[in-house]
Amino acid sequence: MNALFPSLLAGLATALGCLLVLFAKHPGQRTLAFILGGAAGVMLAVVILDLIPAALKTGSPLQATTGMITGAGILFLLDRFLTGKEISLSFHKGAMRRLGYLMAIGIALHDLPEGMAIAGAYAAGGKLGPLLALSIALHNIPEGIATAAPLKLGGLRYRQILLINILVSLFTPLGAMFGLFIINLSPGHLSFLLALAAGAMLYLIKDELLPAALSRHLLWCWLGLILGFALLWLAIMIV
Repeated sequence: MNALFPSLLAGLATALGCLLVLFAKHPGQRTLAFILGGAAGVMLAVVILDLIPAALKTGSPLQATTGMITGAGILFLLDRFLTGKEISLSFHKGAMRRLGYLMAIGIALHDLPEGMAIAGAYAAGGKLGPLLALSIALHNIPEGIATAAPLKLGGLRYRQILLINILVSLFTPLGAMFGLFIINLSPGHLSFLLALAAGAMLYLIKDELLPAALSRHLLWCWLGLILGFALLWLAIMIV
């Protein structure tokens, strides 16, 4: 049950991103590029240095490969399902609210496999669980910003926007509970869950974090990526 509280904290990072939109000055393009690139670097370090080795250690290469393909495939299908319909890019309040609601639904669905990943990481033991929870928390902050910004432009009250983001945050511990159930049902699924997390995170890096960061500022994106990877590498070496 140790995974539930960290997964809740990682999920609530979405609400933290929301608060930044509601009460703080909107960050500039360089800052956003650095934050997004840093989150991508942290996640990449966790995948390469911990998740994939742990998946291979606890199971077969076939389990690890299947898990990675499944994790990336789930997020690919979610993205295609949620963005398959044309979304109006006009800036009237109704369109902004609709975009914000779609973002909230999409992020909530993305958070389920992330929670499952945290459960698997804590079940594997060692430092992997806290590192994965940290990387997912860093990833969730810009997701909270992405959800809250259109809802704010859509004219929703602050408490309504915050409530929506808190509800979205709960999907991470919900996913962790489901992951713990699967592991308790059969410990042999641990390798699959770790690899699923790796595949899902690689997809997030490639299709969400890096494109969003690069579109804002090339240099600051790569600086954030390198620094995020280096910091996680140092943390792993020290711990």
